[in-house]
Amino acid sequence: MAAVAEVSGETAAAKNMDSTPKSESELNVQKLVDMFKKLNPLAKEFFPSSYSHHQSNNHYHNNGQLSPNYFPTANKPSSNDNFPNNRRRRNNYNQGRRRSNARAFKAQREDSIRRTVYVSDIDQHVTEERLAALFSSCGQVNDCRICGDPHSVLRFAFVEFADEHGARAALDLGGTMLGYYPVRVLPSKTAILPVNPTFLPRSEDEREMCARTVYCTNIDKKVSQAEVKNFFESACGGEVTRLRLLGDHVHSTRIAFVEFAIAESAITALSCSGMVLGTQPVRVSPSKTPVRPRVIRP
Repeated sequence: MAAVAEVSGETAAAKNMDSTPKSESELNVQKLVDMFKKLNPLAKEFFPSSYSHHQSNNHYHNNGQLSPNYFPTANKPSSNDNFPNNRRRRNNYNQGRRRSNARAFKAQREDSIRRTVYVSDIDQHVTEERLAALFSSCGQVNDCRICGDPHSVLRFAFVEFADEHGARAALDLGGTMLGYYPVRVLPSKTAILPVNPTFLPRSEDEREMCARTVYCTNIDKKVSQAEVKNFFESACGGEVTRLRLLGDHVHSTRIAFVEFAIAESAITALSCSGMVLGTQPVRVSPSKTPVRPRVIRP
């Protein structure tokens, strides 16, 4: 009986201890413990972005939590995925290729400049063929371009050689009489813009067509193709067999390629440079390209 009384006394004491009011801090800690017990560490919102976020929905329960049987793994790059690292590598490769192409183009342009001389004070009657023949004694001439108003003595030209030795030798021709004036020869600071090879003559017939063709610039936009044809036929006394009038919305004037029936008419047309057509004085020079018939595509 004494033992039973002792046990009942301890139980009563324990109940009295449990009924003792707890402090506020203990209650807060107990609330936190109860809240953390309810959290699921496998819930998808607790996983960082480095883990796979586009896995199959079979890994989730209806409440949006991950299945306990699923263990997440780091997302490995795939050739089919569009990862920033892959894009960065592709961009670096493209930029490197562009830089390589730019360096190659710059080196090619600098080499062309070293092989080119600038010629000034060219007589208005001197042709590109005659100028090239003069400098051919210095080396192989790749290209020769005469620029400026054909009626002005202040015309200039660029002559490009096959190697630098020819360009250096050409400097010694400064002061040579060509026509009525001595020419000046200096190292060039620019390269000759190459002509698209597809536009150049491809056969002997097309070279003969170039001899009958003139290139016209500074043509008034209000002038029609028929007016351009009538202008050259009346001024040159020859028939115009083909005419190509070109223009766009960027430039204020247009250009034209005029092909005559005979080469003598094309030579006469060169003297029309400076004559007013519409409201603008036209500039006429020999053409380097033939006027090919238009291809009608189905």
